[in-house]
Amino acid sequence: MEIAKVFIQSIKQLSKKFFVILLVFFYFIFSCQVKEKWHSSTILIFDTVCEIKIFCSSSAFKLAQKEILSMFSEIEKHFSPGVHEYSSPLVLNLFHRALEVHRNSNGCFDVTVAPLSRAWGFLNSSHRVPSEQEIKSILINIGMEKIQEEDRSLLLLPGMELDWGGIAKGFGIDLASQALIKMGISRGFINAGGDLYCWGENPDYQPWKIGIKHPRKSGFFGVLSISALGAATTGDYQRYFELNNIRYHHILNPMTGYPAQGKQSVTVVGPETIICDALSTALFVSKQPEEILESYTEYGAVIVDVDGNISLLGKTYPFRPSE
Repeated sequence: MEIAKVFIQSIKQLSKKFFVILLVFFYFIFSCQVKEKWHSSTILIFDTVCEIKIFCSSSAFKLAQKEILSMFSEIEKHFSPGVHEYSSPLVLNLFHRALEVHRNSNGCFDVTVAPLSRAWGFLNSSHRVPSEQEIKSILINIGMEKIQEEDRSLLLLPGMELDWGGIAKGFGIDLASQALIKMGISRGFINAGGDLYCWGENPDYQPWKIGIKHPRKSGFFGVLSISALGAATTGDYQRYFELNNIRYHHILNPMTGYPAQGKQSVTVVGPETIICDALSTALFVSKQPEEILESYTEYGAVIVDVDGNISLLGKTYPFRPSE
């Protein structure tokens, strides 16, 4: 009997130890899964490196990566150069958003400039200066107002082609960031070649610091401090070629067919990256950018003119020039 009691007592002690070990094991596994920390990754979208930085658990980060990859793959599928998709709901949605900016900018933003971009060689890197007659013949088919919508499909005139480069990245960033926020990720940053959205606090528990690239030198000429906002930059240094000491860049004026003049870069900040993206192009092209911003009271711009002078237009967001 005494031996049996000792045996039973030993079994109970082992059971308690095993239970404690089991508790520690499951606590360790669970804590590893739910512990939040900063995660970073990069993906390639529209031949641009997209940087992602979010604060979440490891399991949430894996789901977030899948969501972002899926979102951007869909954007790339419908809006890459040479894709002629005019009937999907995604295309119609983006077209209507683009048309809104087109109308509010008096035509300074226009996704029908693809034939012009192709003539200048910006779509295939075969840079050239088209003749005046060639540009005139192309301008006949430029203008979003020439596009009709019928049976949930866009109808383009012969010779027309769409270039989504000035708005698609911003669209994708908004869709991706909104998806992550719905997942419960409260702090994050998505940046695709200067088009970005950031929300929550940065790793130092401060607003995100966004450097604006200097259009003529290495480094930044200023820093924005923002959160729950998008930003996008359009500059004459991003894609260009030089001939006879003249810089020909990819930001084409839809009215003239030639590269827009008077500015080196335009950065727009506001609630939606898609609008920031399109507005940065519209303001670069326009000779009266302040008039365009009257229709977008929640958006502000940092503009560098042809002489390198910096001006702030529209809504003021925290901006500090670099020393």
